[in-house]
Amino acid sequence: MTGSLEKLQKLFKAERLLNEIKDADVLLERILTEARAISNADAGSIYVIEDKQPSAVPSPVFTREESIYGDKLLRIKYAQNDTQQKKLAADAKSPYVYFTVPITKTSISGYCACTGQILNIPDAYHIDESEPYKFNSSTDISTGYKTVSMLALPLVTSAGQTLGVLQIINAKDEDGNIIAFSDDATEYIKQFAASVTQTLEHTYLTSNMIKRMQRMAEFRDPKETGIHVERVSDFSLEIYDQWAQNHAIPKKEKLKFRDTLKIAAKCHDLGKVGISDTILKKPGPGRFTPEERAIMMGHTCVGAKLFTQPESEIDEMSRDVALHHHEWWDGSEAGYPGKIDFMSYEIGCPIQKGEPMKGDEIPLSARIVAIADVFDALSHRRVYKEAWSIDDAFIEIQNLSGKQFDPELVLAFLQVKERIISINAAYERMEK
Repeated sequence: MTGSLEKLQKLFKAERLLNEIKDADVLLERILTEARAISNADAGSIYVIEDKQPSAVPSPVFTREESIYGDKLLRIKYAQNDTQQKKLAADAKSPYVYFTVPITKTSISGYCACTGQILNIPDAYHIDESEPYKFNSSTDISTGYKTVSMLALPLVTSAGQTLGVLQIINAKDEDGNIIAFSDDATEYIKQFAASVTQTLEHTYLTSNMIKRMQRMAEFRDPKETGIHVERVSDFSLEIYDQWAQNHAIPKKEKLKFRDTLKIAAKCHDLGKVGISDTILKKPGPGRFTPEERAIMMGHTCVGAKLFTQPESEIDEMSRDVALHHHEWWDGSEAGYPGKIDFMSYEIGCPIQKGEPMKGDEIPLSARIVAIADVFDALSHRRVYKEAWSIDDAFIEIQNLSGKQFDPELVLAFLQVKERIISINAAYERMEK
């Protein structure tokens, strides 16, 4: 009875915490974490539904009436493994994982998506041959990990649409021995998945709204693609996580900030919708006249105006990021727009920069996005330049530490170099 009560308490606490999250990606990561905690599982992964061909606003759902050979697939979004994590340095994250799975009945996750059924597998290496699905042992072979028990279930909305698949691995008893997932554990996770799916639907609504705004900006400035924005958002989260760990930021504060940052980072260049095509699309290095450059700088104020009369912390941080992600840490005149009344800025006019901002005067969120944005711009081709090598882009960020960028954030950025490289490579595969 005590064990059941503890599980219920974990369930209620997890549901309450998850309801506070606004970003879909952050929520997915927490769903996996909390599901593992409820079932005392050593590892797990969470898959999302994605279109095979990227679209302006992807539809993150799959209905079982659709052909299993349709235009969607499952992509692993997050993977967690306590055993593997213990092999890493105390302050290191697990390697970034990327692969896709077709939505067919031949894989465990694909079967769940196709059928809507929960699979409780006591031993992944001894699945009855009559079953259509098989366990893919390639990850075990490459990592040396041994998967035994598995519990996989689809995240299904009340309308019957599948948003993804939750897969948790190797349940443990009180002594740390691997056991099968009990019927009680299965029921708790089933209830948990049902309760969080509605929250996940709401975060997708927010996500799609932001994607539409990104698409609008992309129509105006083709070089600033939606993929660029997503990369900057992902890089920003990695930088913040490491910085927060370096500074022992309390867990509750960290979780709240990173949730907001993930969304706000995507809004850093929305103000470019207010810049004329003759400037935005002007090609070639050194392409702007001084007046045109001053007009281009106005995108910071336009972006901030989109979030005036903020109604939430997301609005406030999005405004800060849009307005201040081009400030320089050392207060150099190269930074902009400085201490300015952005509401008085007239769209289409050259900006009149204010007194430079420097150091901690610049909001933390904007200082983080500044690094992510410049790194991504350097390491990818633009109409006015070729892409730098990844190593050269890292060196340039390091060279600008204490000048353009907050040195403590640069340190955090360098500490997560391998994850940044892995994320960048994953996005390259997505674009192919």
